Amino acid sequence: MTNAEYEKTIDTTDEWIVSRTGIRERRHLDIGTNNSDMAAAAGRQALQMAGVKPEEIDLVIVGTVTPDYLLPSTACVVQEKLGLTSAVGFDIVAACTGFINGLSIGNSFIQTGQYKKALIIGSEHLTSITNFKDRGTCVLFGDAAGAVVLEPTTEDVGILSTYLRSDGRMRELLWIPVGGSKTPYTREYAYDGTNKVTMNGSEVFKVAVREMGKAADKVIKEAGLDYSDISLFVPHQANIRIIEAMAKRMHLSMDKVVLNIERYGNTSAGSVPLALDEANRTGRIKPGDNIVMVAFGGGLIWGAAAVRF
Repeated sequence: MTNAEYEKTIDTTDEWIVSRTGIRERRHLDIGTNNSDMAAAAGRQALQMAGVKPEEIDLVIVGTVTPDYLLPSTACVVQEKLGLTSAVGFDIVAACTGFINGLSIGNSFIQTGQYKKALIIGSEHLTSITNFKDRGTCVLFGDAAGAVVLEPTTEDVGILSTYLRSDGRMRELLWIPVGGSKTPYTREYAYDGTNKVTMNGSEVFKVAVREMGKAADKVIKEAGLDYSDISLFVPHQANIRIIEAMAKRMHLSMDKVVLNIERYGNTSAGSVPLALDEANRTGRIKPGDNIVMVAFGGGLIWGAAAVRF
């Protein structure tokens, strides 16, 4: 979906969208294709890349705010689609930070020895909760999924540190007011857009830059690294201005930053693993590279992870 498509339906222009967000196009799921289909496709590719058989996976975590069903979890649906017969699966509702949260939880489970091999997925059918009459938000969102396999290692590689935080006092800056058990749909509900994502963009911007910066600082320090040791920065692809502000704050040149927002927009929990996979497949990641991933989303919630490949 290019910016030109949006010019036909709302009061916007390609120049306005690009100058404020950096987005030129984004992907929408076809009708009849579900979030779990996308999550399973990403998971299947991750298993193939890792050389891991489905029956070896004993933990499946899916970060998503757009599940196929209210019940059961999307992880259970993905488990069935991939034949992960030896696993337990559950979802994480952490918005754009869902993949980072899943990575941290999976890492902790593996460190305790409770699970041996985990499939961590970030997957969002974000356009299903997009208000296409809201010119301030509808141009931002796309659909995507990404996945990784985690397993124990004795080498000096892997997840070095993770950090997670949230502040529910700011939940109304980025939320969906109607549709939960507190404010369910009724016969009288007018479908005025409050069942879709609403956002105070300027306030979210300020908090995102500040808190993602702190999160990055935290994982870099806990990993025993300096900013000069960072080979690649993989931020949540929410807005080009946020990413540029983050790079400046971290004293990183933009050639060390993974950017794909131009082609995919904001894909929430799918954003970081999608960018990570593209960087890996295009050869930007080399053995021994130190990677920092960071994300921020509705909750408000944010987190980061430092990884050595």
